[in-house]
Amino acid sequence: MTPPPPHGRTELSLTPAGAPPRLRADAARNRARLLEAAARLAAEQGAANLTMEAVACAAQVGKGTVFRRFGDRSGLLLALLDHREQQFQAAFMSGPAPLGPGAPADERLHAFGPAVLRHEGAHRDLYLAAHRPDPVRRYTVPARLVRLAHLTALLREAGTDADAELSAHTLLGYLDTGLVHHLVSGRGLPPGRVEAGWHDLVSRTLARRDP
Repeated sequence: MTPPPPHGRTELSLTPAGAPPRLRADAARNRARLLEAAARLAAEQGAANLTMEAVACAAQVGKGTVFRRFGDRSGLLLALLDHREQQFQAAFMSGPAPLGPGAPADERLHAFGPAVLRHEGAHRDLYLAAHRPDPVRRYTVPARLVRLAHLTALLREAGTDADAELSAHTLLGYLDTGLVHHLVSGRGLPPGRVEAGWHDLVSRTLARRDP
């Protein structure tokens, strides 16, 4: 029988970005059509201005269809993020090193932060809009759980003597979309300084390893 992890820690496994159960072919096509319309509107008007009514109109369906498929506006925005997240997950789970496999864990940890900052910087309005309505929900979305599991695994592989899962939460907190937006746009910090702060945080976390 496998003993429980120390200090009550929970083992996290890497899983792809979450999605609803596999849909019928026609339902999948309808969902793709709605997301295509939503992505086009978000690109034209900004994700913050996206509404369920506008998506229904653009896709030429009833508003109830959009609500049945995504639940609410937050669900729609999270579904839009899913495609972006799948692309990013492919980069750190199976892409080239040092972000992907093939490099030591500490190098992959250092590469992860700048990759997140650049990825979310390219889609910041969408990330901000998706996370704004429910501050608690953001911690349970599958995409964040994948990132948490990835960092937890790398920290354990690197041999940190800190609580790997809690340290992973700390690292993810540094990459919070709202915080980065505030630092770069509100405080005027150069993106390079934010990336340097990530490397410093990773180095300090790993410095706690036993000699």
